[in-house]
Amino acid sequence: MRGSFSSPLDGAPFQQTRIITRIMQPRCPHLEPLHIEGEYFPPAEIIKVLGPLVTVERKKRINATLDHRTYTMTPVMEGLYDRGNVSAVLRSGEALGYQSAHIIQTSPNFKKAKRVTQGAEKWLDMHLWESTAECIHALKAQGYKILATSLEDRPRPMAEIDFTEPSALVFGNEKDGVSPELLSLADERVAIPMLGFSQSFNISVAAALSFYHAYRDRVSRQGYHGDLTTAEREALTATYYFRSVGSPGPILLRSRIAD
Repeated sequence: MRGSFSSPLDGAPFQQTRIITRIMQPRCPHLEPLHIEGEYFPPAEIIKVLGPLVTVERKKRINATLDHRTYTMTPVMEGLYDRGNVSAVLRSGEALGYQSAHIIQTSPNFKKAKRVTQGAEKWLDMHLWESTAECIHALKAQGYKILATSLEDRPRPMAEIDFTEPSALVFGNEKDGVSPELLSLADERVAIPMLGFSQSFNISVAAALSFYHAYRDRVSRQGYHGDLTTAEREALTATYYFRSVGSPGPILLRSRIAD
């Protein structure tokens, strides 16, 4: 399998990430210690060292954000070529608490984009794929049900979907929608109700509507949206502290020398 993961700790736009040659397990990629110049720093140590350098206001914002974070639902974009649409989808997903996002890069135009997220990559776990099949198989291995947005073959209304179950919601490109290959791999086809003459929503609008619906569905069914485990919350706290402090790598390395 070939995929790549863009970590907020990498400090680089997501199209410049390294290649990972394993199935992404578990869903939170930050649980493993951070590797810096031969040293490994677990989340608890990062929090201990960098915590005093994070402002009280930033800590409150991080804690409030993590209260509403989830890995249970993740968006997937297949073959989008409009970088503005990609940016809008990622920003909407981040704003509504979805911690991860998967991008299947089948569009040459998208691959050439220098930067498309306008800051969302600082807070999201973004996984990049060069193959539809590899992405979907990896998501299924993580326990996700694959929901492809489509208007063909009598899709289920999105209101009938239980988003408290692990779900990967797939959006296709602006012209052709979800590919036949992905449709063949999907567990279900779902659609947003269309009540007018228009045949489809703009991809960024469809994603925003879907994300908000999933959020409301989760709250309605279980009374809450955020559902990070204790370990995931600690790992993301460390990640956000790392991104909130200037020159965090050298600071962590110096802390080892001081000890």
